[in-house]
Amino acid sequence: MTRTLIHSYIRECRGLMTLTWPMLIAQLAQMGTGVVDTIMAGHYGAMDLAAIAIGYNVWLPVYLFIVGVMFATTAIVAQDWGARRLQRIRDFLPQSLWLAVVLGLIAGPLCYFSDLMLGWLDLEAQTRSKSLAYLQATAFGMPAAAVFQALRCHTQGIGIVRPFAIASVIGFCANVPLNYAFIYGKWGAPELGAAGCGWATAISMWLGPVLIVFYMTRAKALKPYLPALQFVKPHYPTLREILHVGLPIGLTFFLEVAVFSIIGLLIATLGNTAMASHQIAFNVWDVLYIPLISIGSAMTTRIGHAIGARDKEAVTISVICGTTITVLLGIASMLLILAIPGQIIRAYTDDTAIYAMALTLVRLGSLFIVLDAVQVASSFGLRAFKDTRFPFVVMCIAYWLITLPLGYWLGIVVAQNPLDGAVGFWKSMIVGITVTSILVARRLYTTLQKPLLDAG
Repeated sequence: MTRTLIHSYIRECRGLMTLTWPMLIAQLAQMGTGVVDTIMAGHYGAMDLAAIAIGYNVWLPVYLFIVGVMFATTAIVAQDWGARRLQRIRDFLPQSLWLAVVLGLIAGPLCYFSDLMLGWLDLEAQTRSKSLAYLQATAFGMPAAAVFQALRCHTQGIGIVRPFAIASVIGFCANVPLNYAFIYGKWGAPELGAAGCGWATAISMWLGPVLIVFYMTRAKALKPYLPALQFVKPHYPTLREILHVGLPIGLTFFLEVAVFSIIGLLIATLGNTAMASHQIAFNVWDVLYIPLISIGSAMTTRIGHAIGARDKEAVTISVICGTTITVLLGIASMLLILAIPGQIIRAYTDDTAIYAMALTLVRLGSLFIVLDAVQVASSFGLRAFKDTRFPFVVMCIAYWLITLPLGYWLGIVVAQNPLDGAVGFWKSMIVGITVTSILVARRLYTTLQKPLLDAG
């Protein structure tokens, strides 16, 4: 390897990490918001905590669908930036905002009128009422959340992620006093319990686009990529382009959450110990997943820039650097878990039975994380090429046609005890992620062999 090539890899790794750190901070801030909601509601009352947990699992898949659809903007704008199509980037923003508004106006009523869905869960009347109140309050923030994603993905495609990080951190900080005021009825605010948490979430969602617009209109680096402030009609070919790339991503995010939720519900039938142990292992994976998707998102931007510039060598270097960093992080996470599993589990529980079962599941989860690192790097790499349908089809086959039936067989049908059942589900998840990782990695490798003019 020549000295020039080594310098190219070092420069690419630096560029990748420059994008990754702000996104990691933003993702942690958004996750922290959920943690704060749980802690503050838990201190208020067990029923309100349960209501919020139920409501959160209703609106989160809808929100992730929006995030996935709008992520298409990142891939498209990144290629345009690499090709120096500045006018197209400017023209693109109003159209992504149109789509975001439509998605937000659909998501809001879906959350607001979710009483029928809650009825399917056979909840206690008071818990159901509190969950509905929480969802109805949160519903008013969904349009703002969609607009925020459109603005965030636009700037991310350009390669500027600081607005996303700043807005997320400020939103997290604002959510704490807002929760305190509306849950507990402090500083003149009404005491609303679970509904108060929903209103705090909605207000925080509206803070996001306000803050990011404030930053965008004052950042000199972004001015060349912003359109004039005027009314622009919807341009349906552009909207179709976003949906063509984004719908498979949105459905992937939505159905991933759905299949893991179903697995959680099935494990719950094995008893409280099994469910608690699974939740610990799943939460450990969830925390370590955030850095992986932060690097993956940065990969999409960097690879997209190189594709737009028609620089095949830069594309290859971006893929290799991003994949290497992601997989190394996955391996480091696995080694960390295997080195101190007991200390990690003790942070969640002191229950002996839960500890013993969680120890087995967390170790299985460490393998899942490494395999998932390969999947994340490959999937986000393909999204840079606007190849989003293949990962979606693979996910549907691997999770819905392999993982779920295999998990039911191993975890419910043939399992002799709750531990065997929980382990069976985790083994099925490992099989599913292995299939996904192999197929999407092979797809990315094949894509890299093609001329760039045929890509995207």
